[in-house]
Amino acid sequence: MDSDAHTAADVIAAAAAEADPERAANSARFFQTQPGGYGEGDEFIGLTVPVQRRIAKRFKGIGLDAVRDLLDSGVHEHRLIGLFLLRGEFDRARDAAERESWVGLYLDAVRRGRVNNWDLVDSSADPILGEHLHRLGDHQLLLDHAADPDLWRRRVGIIGTFAFIKHGDAQAILAVAPLVVDDRRGLIQKAFGWMLREMGKRVDATLLVRYLDDHAAEMGRTALSYAIERLSSESRAHYRSLR
Repeated sequence: MDSDAHTAADVIAAAAAEADPERAANSARFFQTQPGGYGEGDEFIGLTVPVQRRIAKRFKGIGLDAVRDLLDSGVHEHRLIGLFLLRGEFDRARDAAERESWVGLYLDAVRRGRVNNWDLVDSSADPILGEHLHRLGDHQLLLDHAADPDLWRRRVGIIGTFAFIKHGDAQAILAVAPLVVDDRRGLIQKAFGWMLREMGKRVDATLLVRYLDDHAAEMGRTALSYAIERLSSESRAHYRSLR
């Protein structure tokens, strides 16, 4: 059977064959699926990430409709496998039009709340949306997402800047920063501080120091802690004292 003839049902069957109920219960707790948790109501079948990557590799070349169906699943692992597949097809796209189709599918999934946990965001926002926008030389869509009050769309906007950072470009994260610096939600704080730290590590340490000199006092404690992680103990103490 040609790979593009595979369906979401084929992928789901492959995932079911590897399911581990005990791991599923542990994952449900870890990803806070309880009432009031950030992953409230999510379902798990108990697959490790390496297993999910292996399943995605097995179904390389799958079509848009099958990936959309996986992203619409209520099962967390199905959605993550779908994102691994989406990223692979985006990377292998033969031309700009094909890449646009995959990015369009991704943006639709984000808009509809299908990329709705931190691991789903972190495995996709940078290598799909961020990389696409870097190729275009335009990070406006990241700003649009970062300005959205929705937790996951905002995190997409932050993590998407990682693609620019990896290419030595700090403009996107510095443009996103004022949109998220006041957000005290833990998953936003961690993402923001992480990207600032990576800016200092991969682009220019002086940019991080300059940002901290100007904004450390207004940053949340968690974001600041992540951002200063690679600095000297004296510098860390200094910036913490500014809050």
